[in-house]
Amino acid sequence: MSPELDRPRAIRLALRRLVAERGFHGASMSAVAKEAGVATGTAYVHYDSKDELVVDTYLELKREMTEAVLSGLDPSLEPLEKWRHMLTELYRFLESDPTNARFLTQLEESPFYEEAHARHAASGDALAEAAAADEFAALLVDLPKEVIYSLSLGVPVRLVAAGAQLKDEQLDQLVESTWRAVTRPEHGDQT
Repeated sequence: MSPELDRPRAIRLALRRLVAERGFHGASMSAVAKEAGVATGTAYVHYDSKDELVVDTYLELKREMTEAVLSGLDPSLEPLEKWRHMLTELYRFLESDPTNARFLTQLEESPFYEEAHARHAASGDALAEAAAADEFAALLVDLPKEVIYSLSLGVPVRLVAAGAQLKDEQLDQLVESTWRAVTRPEHGDQT
C-alpha cells in the first residue's frame, strides 16, 4: 500500500490518540494533522471537516470492535456462553489499546455522538444485531437499548478507559454480573 493510501488511516488514528489524551477540544484538525505527520491541508483533502473525521473514525473503530468481538463466535453456543465470548473479546480488544476505550468514552459525552451513532446504526451494526438476536431478546429485561448497552458492552469500555486491569477470574465475574444485570430474573442465574 502506498503512503498516499495510508494517510487517511494515519489521520484517523491520530484523532483517536489525541481525543483519548486531550478530549475533542485538544484535537483540532491542525493538531491531528501534526500527530499524523501530514500537513493540515492534507487532512482537509481527506476530510472536509472535523465532524466528518470524527464520524469516520468512530465507524472504523466500531468495525474493528465488531470484527474482534464476533470473530470465532460459535453460533451453537448457549446464550450465556455467547455473551461470555462477546464481552471477553471486547475487553481483550480494548485492553490491547486503551486509547480506543478512551476515545469511545470521550465521544459518548460529546456533541459528535448522536450523528456518529446514527450513521453507524444506519450502516448496519452486526454487533448490535448479534446482541439483539431472538435468543438474547427473549431473555433481556425490558429496558431501552441504551441502558442495556450501558449495563453490558459499555462496562468493559468504561473500565478499560479508566485504566482497570482485570484478571481472568475478575473478567469471568464481570461477564456473569452483566448477564444478571440485563437478563430477566428467571434467566440471570444461569451462571
